[in-house]
Amino acid sequence: MTIRRIEPGPRMSQAVIHNETVYLAGQVGTAGEDVTAQTKTILAEIDRLLAAAGTDKSKILSATIWLADIADFGAMNAVWDNWVDKANPPARATGGQIALATPDYRVEIIVVAAI
Repeated sequence: MTIRRIEPGPRMSQAVIHNETVYLAGQVGTAGEDVTAQTKTILAEIDRLLAAAGTDKSKILSATIWLADIADFGAMNAVWDNWVDKANPPARATGGQIALATPDYRVEIIVVAAI
């Protein structure tokens, strides 16, 4: 059994690969920006980490999205809808009114993808 960790740190790795599946840590944007800017930053980081794992967004199996304020759902979705692979959309869940690591974060996205 091989486990590969991408960008491991003392608390967590940014991604872990096991059995042709990559699990990304929750990604957040730049504190203090609005949900649109944070979502764009997060999705770019997801693209980067998936590439480092040898895969891409067309292979995302599931996405979990946490919003600090459910009122941001439409703005986040506008960015997501422009980014997601329309031929291969993942299973997805979104929760709102979530207390994130700091009040400056508006959104956090977690994905699991195939290699």
